[in-house]
Amino acid sequence: MKYNINKGIGKSVEFKGLKSQYLFIFAGGLLGVFVLFVILYMIGIDQMICIGFGVIAASVLVWLTFNLNAKYGEHGLMKLGAKRQHPRYLINRKMPCRLFRRRKEVPNA
Repeated sequence: MKYNINKGIGKSVEFKGLKSQYLFIFAGGLLGVFVLFVILYMIGIDQMICIGFGVIAASVLVWLTFNLNAKYGEHGLMKLGAKRQHPRYLINRKMPCRLFRRRKEVPNA
């Protein structure tokens, strides 16, 4: 089997439709689900419960990752994060005449 991961120079990494950051979210999520599965099994929880948890968690992860990829696109999560850091509006309660006055410079001591 041959898998094409990169489609050219200067283009982002893509695998089975997942692009850039979603690919890393997907891989990290699957690794996290596997680690939780192993921890649950080592604690002594029933095998069928561990398998059920692993299958359901991995299915939700796959669905969520592909859904985010389709909804926000390649750079959408970064744009969404940047949008949350900016204020919605600015409030300025100074009098207009105070906005245009120059400050007196303090000489350096």
